[in-house]
Amino acid sequence: MAKYIYQQLDWPKFFWNHEDIDASLAAIRHRQGLLLGRMENLGFPQRNAAILETLMSDVLKSSEIEGELLDAAQARSSIARRLGMDIAGLIPSDCRVDGMVDMTLEATQNYVKPLTTKRLFNWHSLLFPRDAIGADRLKIGTWRDDSKGPMRVVSGAIGREYAHFEAPSADSVPAEMTAFMEWVNQTGGIDPVLRTAVAHLWFVTIHPFDDGNGRIARVITDWALARSENTSMRFYSMSAQIRKERKLYYDTLEKTQKGNLEITPWLKWFIACLDRAIEGAEISLFAVFQKDQFWKAYAGISFNVRQGLMLNKILDGFKGKLTSTKWAAIAKCSQDTAQRDIQDLINKGVMHKNNSGGRSTSYSLKKLK
Repeated sequence: MAKYIYQQLDWPKFFWNHEDIDASLAAIRHRQGLLLGRMENLGFPQRNAAILETLMSDVLKSSEIEGELLDAAQARSSIARRLGMDIAGLIPSDCRVDGMVDMTLEATQNYVKPLTTKRLFNWHSLLFPRDAIGADRLKIGTWRDDSKGPMRVVSGAIGREYAHFEAPSADSVPAEMTAFMEWVNQTGGIDPVLRTAVAHLWFVTIHPFDDGNGRIARVITDWALARSENTSMRFYSMSAQIRKERKLYYDTLEKTQKGNLEITPWLKWFIACLDRAIEGAEISLFAVFQKDQFWKAYAGISFNVRQGLMLNKILDGFKGKLTSTKWAAIAKCSQDTAQRDIQDLINKGVMHKNNSGGRSTSYSLKKLK
């Protein structure tokens, strides 16, 4: 009797109940399109900032799922340098951070390129630089072998381990990966998001490397999602969402790998997780959308340097009440100059005086119609 999904006679002929997923699949495809459309309409600086934050989240959270904590400032600097972004506060980054960043960017920036053995080996080599701690214990840039015993995913103390999953034997990996890559590189036949979900499950079930299979599975997910959207721009992070619901992810994966080839529950979870990832991006990008809308609405109005500075401060979430005193302190100008700047914005219909007067007089942006 087959214990794992890959031991089924018809492996890897996955199937699912279309009626259970078609509505949610259509909804997520619509949501993908809406988010992408809004992001493409953003100004260049705001769009770049959103891409930087998304990629940084992908790099950090994918590693965090595996218990490896990378330095956020290093990840931010590494991504910015590689994308040629001019941001303040760049710092040096170590080889582990650079490797994870390089792998992620190679996958998403080159989403039109097919997955190949050479490409996957390169990703694995980037993930485990030769001079990194522990790299000498791994087979890097090649498929695993069973010299240390079967590849198992286990938890629990030594002597009381619980085997969540045992991967196919190492001698079957080359043929398994050939079949996987032939299928995943295809276009048409099934929806690209479904192809992404199946690809994640299929790859992580083969578990072809000594280590790093989860991180590479998530990079394959990013690559396939970029193909589904036909763009390298990333505005939401599946890795960050998987990190939030890590237990459910592993539970669903284990049940699927110990089941038959009917993978409807896995697909339902994956689509729902993707939906939550996009929803999270929409919430976090709300201020970015508001800021972009503001500057487009007042594109025909000229502002001086102090006004531009203060308007951006307000749009970025200024805390407390804005008074002329605070304006003068932040903009480094006199109280009279601050008052003239504010009155000019009121005259232009950009700001208004709040109800309270006297010494506590404060000001706010007018709501856009």
